[in-house]
Amino acid sequence: MSGITAYEFDALATEIAGLLPRDGLRLVPEPVYRWLERQCLQTAAQGGSTWLRLSMRQGQPVVQLTSFVGVIRAPNGFQIEVLPKVGKASADGAAEARQLLLKMLCCLPEFRHLQIESARVLAARLPLLEVFIAEFLRLVQHIVKRGLRGAYARRQDNLFALRGKLLPAAHLRHNLVRADRFFTEHDEFSNDRPEHRLLHTALRRVLALTQVQAHQQWARGLAFVFADIPLSVQPRLDFQQLRLERGMGHYADGLAWCQLILDEMSPLSGHGEHVAPSLLFPMAALFEAFVTRHLAQQLKTPFTHTTQARHHHLVQHQKQSWFQLRPDLLIQQNRENVLVLDTKWKLLDNMQANGTNKYGLLQSDFYQLLAYGHSYLGGQGTLVLIYPKTDRFTRALPVFEFPQHQGLQLWVLPFCLQSQTLLTPEQAPFIDTFGKYQQT
Repeated sequence: MSGITAYEFDALATEIAGLLPRDGLRLVPEPVYRWLERQCLQTAAQGGSTWLRLSMRQGQPVVQLTSFVGVIRAPNGFQIEVLPKVGKASADGAAEARQLLLKMLCCLPEFRHLQIESARVLAARLPLLEVFIAEFLRLVQHIVKRGLRGAYARRQDNLFALRGKLLPAAHLRHNLVRADRFFTEHDEFSNDRPEHRLLHTALRRVLALTQVQAHQQWARGLAFVFADIPLSVQPRLDFQQLRLERGMGHYADGLAWCQLILDEMSPLSGHGEHVAPSLLFPMAALFEAFVTRHLAQQLKTPFTHTTQARHHHLVQHQKQSWFQLRPDLLIQQNRENVLVLDTKWKLLDNMQANGTNKYGLLQSDFYQLLAYGHSYLGGQGTLVLIYPKTDRFTRALPVFEFPQHQGLQLWVLPFCLQSQTLLTPEQAPFIDTFGKYQQT
């Protein structure tokens, strides 16, 4: 199989540069490296999301991955699987990181249909892209087993027999000297409809993407069922014409995968500003979706929550509101704001408790939370910064106080990615806000 597995922020160098592969540095073929280099420069010139950047290692130029995970596929078929950096700390890092990523993806609307148990079995031995392909093929097989749903389509044609309604004007125009023809308009039952054209096209795309022989055979067998249905010439137009009639609910998940496969666009990369060469996802957004979903499920009564609240702005300028303040999770009780939580995908270190390293915290994050505290809590209450739990960040940091704002407290807490729980110390004022997570 042509490809490599890397982690966030790893560097990629050409195989002919003379560098030795080591932790954080992976080698790729020369054509792949040159393609990545062009992608990096083009993205920077267009102002898109920075999923790659140029850097230097051992005196040689390299291309460095950033905090985007998923699959990068070069034009020659070479695949680079990029996994969350937390996998580096595990002996079976790639498999565990891949399964963690799948659990996070299930928190996105685009992947709500991902069957996590079957996907996790595949993730133990296959790259992420092949896991996605297997899920798509499984859903298409489910559609085929239930039978393709045909539909009547209105057609106009010059036939040897009268069928449907005769169109006099067209009939005279085409058949003035042909008494054996009838130009008619009639309804014809056919499987040629947008849903099937899209499925057929996505199956053909998958045949070009997959490098697993079993998946190739599976896709060919399913494509044979659609052999009489033309490929989609304009997929975007066909997506606009989708109409899932009664009894076609089982098509929905397969068509959702179609859109990801045919668009080749990262769902969270930002309103079309950056088209990824394959499927890429910003880890910060994935971690946010993962944490907010599970904390919302664990919220006790009578607390309620709002995600991405948009009630306040940082400044007013010429009667306009600028710089919207959007905390990841806002907790309310009796419609009053009581707790503001924000997630950060960064690895902290409990041992770096000094004024220089500051556990790895960023000053800008504290300014951001201070603004949230003033706007949403009126300067009185509790703020929480949430980071992933690792071997170096296993417990809450000592509480942070704002000298000029005595009514505000900031807690920095780890979130366990395995148990999906926020590790809250007993003395925290919000200890009774969240219940114990119930695995479903």
